[in-house]
Amino acid sequence: MAREISRWDPFREVTSLRDEIDRLFDSFFGRQTSMGPREGFWVPPIDVEETDNEYIIKAELPGVKKNDVKISATEDTLTISGERKIEREEKGKTYHKIEMNYGQFERSIKFPTEVIADKAKATYKDGILTVSIPKSEKAKPKELEIQVE
Repeated sequence: MAREISRWDPFREVTSLRDEIDRLFDSFFGRQTSMGPREGFWVPPIDVEETDNEYIIKAELPGVKKNDVKISATEDTLTISGERKIEREEKGKTYHKIEMNYGQFERSIKFPTEVIADKAKATYKDGILTVSIPKSEKAKPKELEIQVE
């Protein structure tokens, strides 16, 4: 039986290692490659912006009802939690692919400075939750006047 000579590819092993790492993370975070509904714990993406006076947090929560979102804040942490529920109507339906995640979620953001938790404001529009939380007076930058002698 004749064997074909193939050219050595130094990246073949790296690609194989990456596939194994991806499988490990998929199983750890509950992501599935099967065709069934993906229920469990999921992590919505967030953006955290800082200005001189406040922090602005935006969370992507498509398909989550406003009443299914809870926000809590302390002097240094903001927590967003909730659930995206799957609507099950299986009669006469055949799914070819299900990639959306369903289930509970929670994100906590620890701020590097103190904030005023009771003055936080939240809005929810088009699946984007925006929370603005002011910094405490101690955390705001102060300008010092230079004395000339």
